Amino acid sequence: MTWLRCAFPRPGATTRLFCLTHAGGSANAYRAWSELLPLSVELHATQLPGRADRFAEPLPGDMDALADEVTGSMLPLLDRRFALFGHSMGATLAYEVTRRLEARGIAPARLFVSGARAPHDPRDRPAISEYADEDFAAELAKLGGTEAEVLSHRAMREVVLPYVRADFRLAEAYRHRPGPPLHTPISVLVGDADPVVTPAQAKSWETRTSSGFSLTVFPGDHFYLQPRRVPVVEEITRTLMG
Repeated sequence: MTWLRCAFPRPGATTRLFCLTHAGGSANAYRAWSELLPLSVELHATQLPGRADRFAEPLPGDMDALADEVTGSMLPLLDRRFALFGHSMGATLAYEVTRRLEARGIAPARLFVSGARAPHDPRDRPAISEYADEDFAAELAKLGGTEAEVLSHRAMREVVLPYVRADFRLAEAYRHRPGPPLHTPISVLVGDADPVVTPAQAKSWETRTSSGFSLTVFPGDHFYLQPRRVPVVEEITRTLMG
C-alpha cells in the first residue's frame, strides 16, 4: 500500500507539494488544499497505517522507520521540483524526511513546518499518550482539530483512539540526532495562541537550516490552519512561486 495519496492528479504540474499529517490525521486533512493551489502544483498527502483505507495495517511505532518509509514512497515522484509541508508531528516527520533526501543528494525547494517546536528543542510538555482515555480525550480537546471532535463521541473512541494515541506515543518518543543544518530553506507557520509552540519558540527552527528562513504568524490556536486554510495556502503558494 502506498504511503501517499493524490486526490487530484495534475500531470502538467511543475511542482509537487508533499503534505505530512499531524498526529491522528489522515490524507483527507489536505484534500481541500488542491483547489486552492495553482494548477502548477500537484499535492500528495501522507496516509499513515492504522486509519482510513489503511485501518487494518499495523500502527507505526518508530519515527525513524516512518521517515524511511515515507522517503521511499516519495522517491519515484521526485522527477520535478518539490517541497514538503508538515503540521505538528508531521513537521518533525517532514524534517526527518528532508534529512534523508539531502543525504541522497536531493534537496526540496523548501521545507514548510507548522505548529511544532524545532526538533532539537527539549520536550517539556507532559507525555499524554499514556493518559487514561477520558484524560487523553480532554487533552486533545484543548488542542482542537477534527480528531478532538470525533473523540467527543463515545462510540467513535474505540475506533479512533488507538491510532491517535499511537501517533502521540511516537511523537513523544522522538529524540533529535545531532547533525549539520539542512541546506533546504525553512518556512515556519504558527498560530499566535498555539499552546504547543509560541512564535518565539518556533523561531528556533532557524538554526536547522543554513539557507533561507521565514516565520509567519497567523491568528489562532494549534489548529489555526483549519479556519485559516485560504491564507495558509496563499502563503505557501507565494513562497513557492517567489
